[in-house]
Amino acid sequence: MNESHPRISKAVIPAAGLGTRFLPATKATPKEMLPVVDKPAIQYVVEEAVGAGLSDVLMITGRNKRPLEDHFDRNYELEEALIKKGDQERLAKVQESSDLATMHYVRQGDPRGLGHAVLCAAPHVGNEPFAVLLGDDLIDPRDPLLARMVEVQEREGGSVVALMEVEPSQIHLYGCAAVEPTGDADVVKVTNLVEKPDPAEAPSNYAVIGRYVLDASVFGILRETEPGRGGEIQLTDALQKLAADESVGGPVHGVVFKGRRYDTGDRGDYLRAIVRLACEREDLGPDFRNWLRGYVTEEMQGL
Repeated sequence: MNESHPRISKAVIPAAGLGTRFLPATKATPKEMLPVVDKPAIQYVVEEAVGAGLSDVLMITGRNKRPLEDHFDRNYELEEALIKKGDQERLAKVQESSDLATMHYVRQGDPRGLGHAVLCAAPHVGNEPFAVLLGDDLIDPRDPLLARMVEVQEREGGSVVALMEVEPSQIHLYGCAAVEPTGDADVVKVTNLVEKPDPAEAPSNYAVIGRYVLDASVFGILRETEPGRGGEIQLTDALQKLAADESVGGPVHGVVFKGRRYDTGDRGDYLRAIVRLACEREDLGPDFRNWLRGYVTEEMQGL
């Protein structure tokens, strides 16, 4: 490994959003705590970071997000009750979340966009490269996207974003990257980034999804970045400046992801994620798939 590209150990997870698309469920419960089968969505994200070797996790939170901290903390009363019952299986599940990683928390305060949330991590991260994982995107653990991004960043330096090809009509929902090929089939060099462009003006159909590995130079740019689309400080705008001038913080590369991704920020995709993951579970899958086949057959016959 090139010594100028230090190994990454820290992950930042912005989790200060209000979750308005899931109201009223998120009126008093953080959207990140909504269960995907039997684990909250946020636990899948932390597990992904740990699986990529990032055991130091900083969560950017806000008001009414205390349950996030409680979930990754010890619950001695519950553990004691399970010990008395001799329920070792559930005890292990309860303890799993508190033993995953070294967890830290900081409040964002005013919700001023993803760029501002990332900037809140500067005192904790320092001058090291770091990963950012958005809680709405769940990446199947069989598709190690983040580990690949870390590998590319440690080899090339600079920053790395996750890209996914989408239908041109959908590109206005994402940040969009203009790219050039490299010697690796799944890696491209990013030359420009545009936040939620009009499809007619999009430079490609490569959408930026919720995984980033960033050089610490991004903090200096974010401090100078004016609010952009939606009146918020956009991380995409800061990355565009890095892509335009490599002397600031190295190049920006993209890893093109073609694996399994679940968007739990959308109600429909959230339900589809639950169905897919439940179907694949050894303990739930067989019975659930049988029920699902019967249900779908009945619905089709009723049409």
